[in-house]
Amino acid sequence: MIRKQKLDPEVQKDLTRVTDFDADLVKALATVGVQVHVPQGWSIMMESTPGDSAYILLDGEVEIRKSGEVLRSLGPGAVFGEIALVGHRLRSASVVASTDISALRLEETAVETLSQMNPAFAETLRSTAASRLESS
Repeated sequence: MIRKQKLDPEVQKDLTRVTDFDADLVKALATVGVQVHVPQGWSIMMESTPGDSAYILLDGEVEIRKSGEVLRSLGPGAVFGEIALVGHRLRSASVVASTDISALRLEETAVETLSQMNPAFAETLRSTAASRLESS
């Protein structure tokens, strides 16, 4: 069950700018997600902890770290935190804000429901997770 919120037009505009998701998915994401702001240097998620959400980066950059080593950097439009949700496992890496960031936080139940409603979104999450697991 998705927790209904009010459509956030600023988030809708940002998602349209940074992703290639269709208008219906953007509207759904902007309705169920919560925009968060994280200062540079702060951890957003920690390796080997349970996953309860995924994020879509709206502005700024994050580093993906495994055992303290930087694996890659991600910019606006990137989805992260999906591996734990798609694979029903602990977080495979830590994510640290390398700049001040703005991101859309999606609770696990919202990700599951949106994945069922939108096969393209589900495939994006699965393929992103698989690609990242292969390269780590």
